[in-house]
Amino acid sequence: MTKEEIKNREKQIIELACSFCAQKLDDDYFQLCEKLVLKLGRKRNVPFQRGKIEIWAAAVVYAIGSINFLFDKSFKPYVSAEEISEFFGTKNATVSNKAREIKEMFDLWHFSPEFSTKRMEENNPFNDMVMVDGFIAPISVLPENLQEEVRKARAKGEDIEFFTE
Repeated sequence: MTKEEIKNREKQIIELACSFCAQKLDDDYFQLCEKLVLKLGRKRNVPFQRGKIEIWAAAVVYAIGSINFLFDKSFKPYVSAEEISEFFGTKNATVSNKAREIKEMFDLWHFSPEFSTKRMEENNPFNDMVMVDGFIAPISVLPENLQEEVRKARAKGEDIEFFTE
């Protein structure tokens, strides 16, 4: 497959994911889906060279949704896995398997910083935690000056681990 053909498939997958996000989700989800498709397109062996673009688009939405609690009715937005499959005219098992491959490919998990929605970033329970001597602890156990150091580092996208003597 030529580079141009790959870019065309990439564009089609993004358009399908955009359509779903516009109708069922929000711009935050669209941006994350687009980012994931573009990351897939940069792989040495581009995974979506083969297979139906509808399956790839559904799997991208599914992968992003599954790490952001999209399938949990207590979260907003909420969409079921079946709704994703119905929208794209795909089988849920196929989409689920492809999404699992994508998540394994990029080590995606709940609260993955690169692919979390803004809502998830704000509500991440680990935001108020820090690693001390290899154990997770609330930032509040640190002296005030070190709490401020952690906040400044995180604002820069850095993380700090503390060790006691």
